[in-house]
Amino acid sequence: MAVRAIRGAVQVDANERDLVLEATEELVAEVMRRNELGTDDFISVLFTATQDLNAEFPALAARKLGFTDVPLMCSTEIAVPHALPRVVRLMAHVETDRPRSELHHVYLRGAQVLRLDIAQ
Repeated sequence: MAVRAIRGAVQVDANERDLVLEATEELVAEVMRRNELGTDDFISVLFTATQDLNAEFPALAARKLGFTDVPLMCSTEIAVPHALPRVVRLMAHVETDRPRSELHHVYLRGAQVLRLDIAQ
């Protein structure tokens, strides 16, 4: 079993608590689905949010999906002037037998433009 990192991002429609949670839940669930992972496969997840998203901690969405004993952390993304607004990003560390080439990084909604090279 190897430790691998999976990236992802989602653009949120507005800085509203329910929308931040909904978008983040969609992102986490899609990472799990595409990579055939359960919560027990996760070692930790780091969430970042652009500075215009402060209505709720994105990690709360993962807690609602059952990440009760997985270390989660939220941080603010650096404020790059031309950056895409209202984005929640994640980097998940997981245990998996899959090689890096078979991992599925997930970019949803408007966030696909962030990584056209790996967005699936």
